Amino acid sequence: MTSVLIITIALIVLLSCLLLKVPVFISLSAGTALYFLLSPRLGCTMFVQRFVAGIESIPLLAIPFFVGAGVFMNYTGVTKRIMDFCKVLTGSMWGGLAQVNILLSTLMGGLSGSNLADAAMEAKMLVPEMERAGMSKPFSSVITAFSSLITPMIPPGIAMILYGSIANVSVGKLFMTGFIVGVLMCAAMMVFTSIYSRKIGYTPAYSKRITGKDLWQAAKPAILPLCLPIIIIGGIRLSLFTPTEAGAVAIVYALFLGIIYREITLRMFFKGMEETMTTTGVIMLIVGAASVLGWVLTKERIPQNLTQWIVTVAGSKYVFIMMVNIFLLIVGMFVEGNAATIVLVPLLVPAARTFGINDIQFAFIFMFNMALGTLTPPLGTVMFVTCGTTGCKVKDFLKSATPYYALFAILLIIISYIPGITTFVSSF
Repeated sequence: MTSVLIITIALIVLLSCLLLKVPVFISLSAGTALYFLLSPRLGCTMFVQRFVAGIESIPLLAIPFFVGAGVFMNYTGVTKRIMDFCKVLTGSMWGGLAQVNILLSTLMGGLSGSNLADAAMEAKMLVPEMERAGMSKPFSSVITAFSSLITPMIPPGIAMILYGSIANVSVGKLFMTGFIVGVLMCAAMMVFTSIYSRKIGYTPAYSKRITGKDLWQAAKPAILPLCLPIIIIGGIRLSLFTPTEAGAVAIVYALFLGIIYREITLRMFFKGMEETMTTTGVIMLIVGAASVLGWVLTKERIPQNLTQWIVTVAGSKYVFIMMVNIFLLIVGMFVEGNAATIVLVPLLVPAARTFGINDIQFAFIFMFNMALGTLTPPLGTVMFVTCGTTGCKVKDFLKSATPYYALFAILLIIISYIPGITTFVSSF
């Protein structure tokens, strides 16, 4: 059996499993293990060796630390303190609680690191309040789902760590740039929501003027939680610690807040450790299987051949970026984001480098597309989680979401064709 036929069979099995929604780790392992079994000069021993080698990476140590920090932040009452602060900060804006929803996603991004977790949390906490304030269920669900796309862009997003480890890109630079992209998304969505809310009559949450005293009373409990992203980025920027060490600092700080607020018990600590280990185990299994796939693709020279073909077809980097955006948006409709990252990053990054596209810029083009894919059917994990939690019909969600799809398409174009947005901070 020729190597071309073997790799074709392996990839068909892998993609078929992904489309059938088989867990990512099993899908990747099934495809790559089949390749090793069918290759006469290889075998299961090589599969295990490449798997273990893939997870023996220092940058990947950041994953359990940041996962743990997010878990323990959820046990310390941080979410409620930040939400109260957001209510006062945006209460006088058109859209009221919709603005709170957007700002909360941005501020919680550095704590939860997961858009799925963020959407589920805010769907439970804020959508009922938004409905009581007179907003429709579809509108409330749309705001919750789209604002959650900001979360993976705000450090310390797990998507950034995963992308950085696969593409060999500085995680610290991704973290620093993530703030710029996240704030851009937040500002654009808040301005658009204000204009849209004024048009459809969603009034501010507070009719009276917010005083400096009101703002300070709401800000005081939120100061310490909001310092976490500043500590992480500041420490990395000042070379006080590496991104991996920043994860350890984050988990210590999370436990410190739990002690300060007196909201974490020994039982909660052990429960948080269990949750951290379970989540980390799942991620590391995926990373290990992905490293095997990357080795197989490199051995078969697929990235090199694909790069050569794309360079020939695209002709220029602007056409290449357009082709990548269209391709990734289609992929995002059918394949889960982490799975797509693991499979496609080793293929597309070499081509992007050939065209001279900055690594950081391409990283955010890729991650933005993957985030948007969570809101597009038929997969649309964030869309289905949000609608399932709020009881909104998918067809009503899609109808109400049309203006926001247009807004995020414009943001994607800006990130894709104005490189200064993503390269400004990392260039220093």
